[in-house]
Amino acid sequence: MSKAFIAGAGTTAFGSFPDRTGRELFAEAGRVALDDAGLSPDAVDEVYYGNFVGTLAENQGHQGPLAAEALGTTAPSRRIESACASSGLAVRDAVRAVRSGEADLVVAGGMERMSNMGTAGATDGLARAADDLFEIRAGVTFPAAYALMARAYFETFGGDREDLAAIAVKNHDNALANDHAHLQESIAVEDVLEAPAIAAPLGLYDACPISDGAAAVVLASPAYAAEHDLDAGVAVTGSGHGGDTMALQDRDSLATTPATREAAVTAYDEAGIDPDDVDLAEVHDCFTIAEVLALEGLGLYGYGEAIGAAARGDTRRDGSLPVNLSGGLKAKGHPVGATGAAQIAAVSSLLEGTHPRSDALEDATVGVAHNAGGTVASATVHVLEVVA
Repeated sequence: MSKAFIAGAGTTAFGSFPDRTGRELFAEAGRVALDDAGLSPDAVDEVYYGNFVGTLAENQGHQGPLAAEALGTTAPSRRIESACASSGLAVRDAVRAVRSGEADLVVAGGMERMSNMGTAGATDGLARAADDLFEIRAGVTFPAAYALMARAYFETFGGDREDLAAIAVKNHDNALANDHAHLQESIAVEDVLEAPAIAAPLGLYDACPISDGAAAVVLASPAYAAEHDLDAGVAVTGSGHGGDTMALQDRDSLATTPATREAAVTAYDEAGIDPDDVDLAEVHDCFTIAEVLALEGLGLYGYGEAIGAAARGDTRRDGSLPVNLSGGLKAKGHPVGATGAAQIAAVSSLLEGTHPRSDALEDATVGVAHNAGGTVASATVHVLEVVA
């Protein structure tokens, strides 16, 4: 399978920026990515842009051309919406365009601006990633939905709140070195356990913040990279996309995520690797239980085995499989339309040795980025490998 080289990557800081427009945020991330690649906007063949609630947050439809214009180009563009997996899917579509030969140079990324909506408005907007008929109208919010998944996991496989707290502590610790992280603060297990409950068994520190921000990556074909002598030492070698039912009530189990497993199998097969080959991972930890579900869906742990991984030290930066060295969604932040591309950017820089947490890695050559939509009704998985 043809590779898609990562020629450049850029992210804004993640945080609360109610006075910054979405186009301004994406322009910043995209221009940083193009500058990183040493390319001008005129070189871009296509733009793939992930966004979820922009029609609500900014009263703005037809966002693809607006995103391209923010980069300084009128190249063909499109908006991709798959809830929190929007820019993960944007990257996947861009990878496929490069592999097919339809494009040589593509910018893929995303943006979300939610703080201007207020907590209640953002919560309402995010809830639209659930099934309106059977979940939203019944009052289900995403903390409640993931609390149901956490309870189902505990009942099926075991584990407790202390196991989840260790995940939050780990990811906050990783974010301390990330100047772009939303929450740069150290916490202890006791802080997590004593925090206000939001949906039992989940508390305040089990949840990611409401974030604004943008991220973008520049993807190039092997021929274009060689012709223009691009400094692209990491490539996407595998890309997968999986799906599941929208409503939790229609699933066989709430303790596993088949969409992640489906996406991972495709991505691993394309890359010609096995889970044992993975050196590091950035996974979708919108809630602490989501990191557990992701690691097992990715096949990095057997079902029921990832719940204690952080507490044992396996997934810490000095462990056998460092997970969410960026701080994850939990502490880096979760501007939903930007998250998937930000994960790709993080894995790429970790493998290149330019990330502030790269010093925790030794001879890492394979990384995985996992991005999920809603309660994992959709998921993308990308394998990134050092190629130079």
